[in-house]
Amino acid sequence: MTRVVVDPGICGLPATVEVTRLTSTKVKVAVSSDCEMVTKACVQLSELDWTNALKPLQNSLVYECAFQYIEHVTCPVPVAILKAIEVEVGVALPRDVSIKFEI
Repeated sequence: MTRVVVDPGICGLPATVEVTRLTSTKVKVAVSSDCEMVTKACVQLSELDWTNALKPLQNSLVYECAFQYIEHVTCPVPVAILKAIEVEVGVALPRDVSIKFEI
């Protein structure tokens, strides 16, 4: 299982993403968040074909669900889900990502 914790910034609604590989092509995605939009977006992602999730942005099931339910365009949860899937299926190494403001 791969687990990531997302600190989304100013909204103050963190999320925890857990991805577990079930078969050679299927993963289980569990997302816990107090954000209603994130929770709704992730209902369809509970079990999915990871090759469909990692398609280009406009064809990714993860982003399709995010576009439908998440109103905040810069929500970092969808990319966190995709990063966790990549690590769980072995196409990427686990490495933290960050965005830092230099004001």
